[in-house]
Amino acid sequence: MLDRRTLLAQTAGFAVAGLCLGKASAKVLPGIEKASMRGSINAAELGVQPGALDDQSKAFAKLLNDASERDAPVFLPQGTYVVSNLKLPARLRLSGVPGATRIVYGGNGHLMMAEQAEHIELSGLVLDGSNRWLADYTQGLLDLRRVAHLVVDNCQVTGSGKNGLALQHVSGRVERSDISGAADAGIYSVEAGGLEISGNTVSDCANGGILVHRWQQAEDGTIVSGNRVERIGARSGGTGQNGNGINAFRAGNVVISGNIVSDCAFSAIRANSSSNLQVTGNTCSRSGETALYSEFSFEGVIIGNNIIDGAANGISIVNFNEGGRMGVCSNNIVRNLSTVGPYPADAPGFGVGISVEADTTVSANVVENAPLYGMQIGWGPYLRNVVATGNIIRKAGTGIAVSVVEGAGTAIISDNVIDGALNGAIIGQRWAEPATGDLAQSTSTGHGHLAVERNHVS
Repeated sequence: MLDRRTLLAQTAGFAVAGLCLGKASAKVLPGIEKASMRGSINAAELGVQPGALDDQSKAFAKLLNDASERDAPVFLPQGTYVVSNLKLPARLRLSGVPGATRIVYGGNGHLMMAEQAEHIELSGLVLDGSNRWLADYTQGLLDLRRVAHLVVDNCQVTGSGKNGLALQHVSGRVERSDISGAADAGIYSVEAGGLEISGNTVSDCANGGILVHRWQQAEDGTIVSGNRVERIGARSGGTGQNGNGINAFRAGNVVISGNIVSDCAFSAIRANSSSNLQVTGNTCSRSGETALYSEFSFEGVIIGNNIIDGAANGISIVNFNEGGRMGVCSNNIVRNLSTVGPYPADAPGFGVGISVEADTTVSANVVENAPLYGMQIGWGPYLRNVVATGNIIRKAGTGIAVSVVEGAGTAIISDNVIDGALNGAIIGQRWAEPATGDLAQSTSTGHGHLAVERNHVS
């Protein structure tokens, strides 16, 4: 029988042998690239070397084309690769070491373009435009057109002389990436078909954050969710074309949800002529103009469960004169608005919490510190079928301003709490001018299109 001392002595050798074997195995594993273990082509083995002083565009292009013909992924080791004017092949899977594999634009045209591609996947790459000039024919540092399936994952795109990512007729997803320092927009998508933009950080772009556009009004279906968008300028000026964190234009069936958007020159989220739109669960801070805007010829928008803190106006669902109609505005917090915006305001001015015009319900919102109106219902004759009920308005200039111009349609204002409205709780207006006393204090509005009842004023 083995005693304890003998057993320990005999098994010690196995432990040492195992330790040595472990060390030997450890020496082998680092020499096996992770990408090679997945069957990738290692770029260094085909003559594309990180840190080379000369431009490697020709060798890089050959590498990508060879990989496409073999339908094999390409792995780029860490380091810097200076390239220009790459035309991406029909099938490409290009990956690197996140934060350490840098593809730097060398100038004189474009960095990467694709046309009529089947599958393009970029992951773990830093794509640096170095703020260099981009040719007129390209829309962005990455210019990808008619890509059936796109994946951009865990990349950094920085210093583009135009848009960071310019996508046209693209399906797929852009996710977990950082896009910064673009001279135009961070991500510009036009005519998408089933695109998802999620979990990205888009910052310090001169004209826009995430743009979802179409040439004509149509279903788009892009999902924009869980992104951080911050410090977006309006270098090219205008009164809303630029300077928006997230912008949908003519794009229907778009979902914008769960984003954190701050410090945009104009709107945190702006939708122009975009129908069947959902804007839910977003946090919008320090917007220069209207924080959440649905404007012009849209039909159908839900704006709910958002937080707005700091803006010239809070939420606008307007332009019935252009066909803008049908909305739900509920469960939002709107606070700390200003009468100062990025341009001289048209009447009635900035400082409005929520504005609506046609076929819209406004319920269960909280508005605080709206210096002009807590809520504006209708504009001149552009008012039809609005119900405003169960809202709380605190510390406003006027609590609720409602149009009493000839031709204005039905509005029901009931069961709201209005606290601390300096110029009256509910006031009928002719355009920007007060035209009635406080309707919350009277038994009859004197206007057949209005029902004002059971509101509590303090």
